[in-house]
Amino acid sequence: MAEPTRAHVFVSGTVQGVYYRANTRDTAREKGVDGWVKNLEDGRVEAVFEGPEPAVESMLEWCHTGSPAAEVEAVEAEYETPQGEDGFEIRY
Repeated sequence: MAEPTRAHVFVSGTVQGVYYRANTRDTAREKGVDGWVKNLEDGRVEAVFEGPEPAVESMLEWCHTGSPAAEVEAVEAEYETPQGEDGFEIRY
């Protein structure tokens, strides 16, 4: 089994009000990635992806496109020690 990894991600661009969080949640669940996603007051979306490295990497790739209505300008990711996220949720 692949080593678990954790990516803490900030996505900027037109990523709020375009179902970015819901699509992120659905995609993460399909890929078996745990974590969460939320909107930030500055217009960015913050997310944490935890799981097997290939699945987390594929989520990072997905973030560059995101939901069909999104216009992603930048994706910043920092790798952290996995903290045992369980499931994937939208935070408010």
